[in-house]
Amino acid sequence: MDAHHDEASAGAGARASWTVGLDVGGTKVLGVLLDDRGVVRRQVRLPTVPGGPGVVDAARTAVLELTGWAGVDVRGLRGVGVGVPGVVDPVGGAVEHAVNLGIATRVPLAALLGDALGGVPVLLENDLNAAVLGAAHVSPEPVRDLAFLALGTGVAAGLLLDGTLRRGAARSAGEIGHVTLVPGGRACECGQRGCLERYASGSAIAASWPGAGRPASVALFEAADAGDPRAVAVRDEVAWAVASAVRLLVLTCDVERIVIGGGVSELGAPLLDAVTGSLIREAATSPFLASMKLEDRVRLAPRGVPVGAVGAALVGRGEA
Repeated sequence: MDAHHDEASAGAGARASWTVGLDVGGTKVLGVLLDDRGVVRRQVRLPTVPGGPGVVDAARTAVLELTGWAGVDVRGLRGVGVGVPGVVDPVGGAVEHAVNLGIATRVPLAALLGDALGGVPVLLENDLNAAVLGAAHVSPEPVRDLAFLALGTGVAAGLLLDGTLRRGAARSAGEIGHVTLVPGGRACECGQRGCLERYASGSAIAASWPGAGRPASVALFEAADAGDPRAVAVRDEVAWAVASAVRLLVLTCDVERIVIGGGVSELGAPLLDAVTGSLIREAATSPFLASMKLEDRVRLAPRGVPVGAVGAALVGRGEA
């Protein structure tokens, strides 16, 4: 998919079948306008307002900005898809336990946003499920078995298996951040100790290597590149933890591709090199792991492409 802003053809709005996708996070709402070919024509970014009413208002504003640019009546949209964190009921269009959004109890977000937009069809999905759909959509080669591994405040994955989202019986598929990686290790907010996300997430990096005004992951990798032995040890531990997540996803689901996204992925090639290096070292002593070619399955999410919002737009088009 060519993710770009096509300013010159905004006037073609009446001839296009537009869909809006929104990726709603704890600090920002990212919105995209997709045309009928699945191409991103416009993006917006707005601050998130916590609480159900605040989320609805910010989402409504994003939709109106996108449709206003295209010169189309919002009621003429093919649909709106919204990706949100928390426990999502895609059939009922509701979300709960979205702590970062200030939503604890069940909120019928799809119905509330649809009403605020004058009856536009709105579909809701978990943000990581939306992200894995978006990652598959923008992939340069067709892929039907894919995991989107998000390294942010926590760690979790969205799963696309044989072209179908895997949500799980309790809608918690992909919550690998709370798999025990180090028995008796660091305390986790979930009540366990040694969880994967206490070693591989952005918050884990910040706890081990504060950034002093810069992203902690950037500060860590720069210090490691400069030869600081403690930074090298922390960086290698992070790479090992992310490699462990890759190994877990492949050995449980045998996904063809793992796309690493989230804030930590902004490190780019240095992160990918560290993770694949860890995978290669582990495979050197295991013919079984070597046969899986784990290092060849890992990619970074494309820079500048809001895969979560793109996937949400596909949800809005009924392609989930």
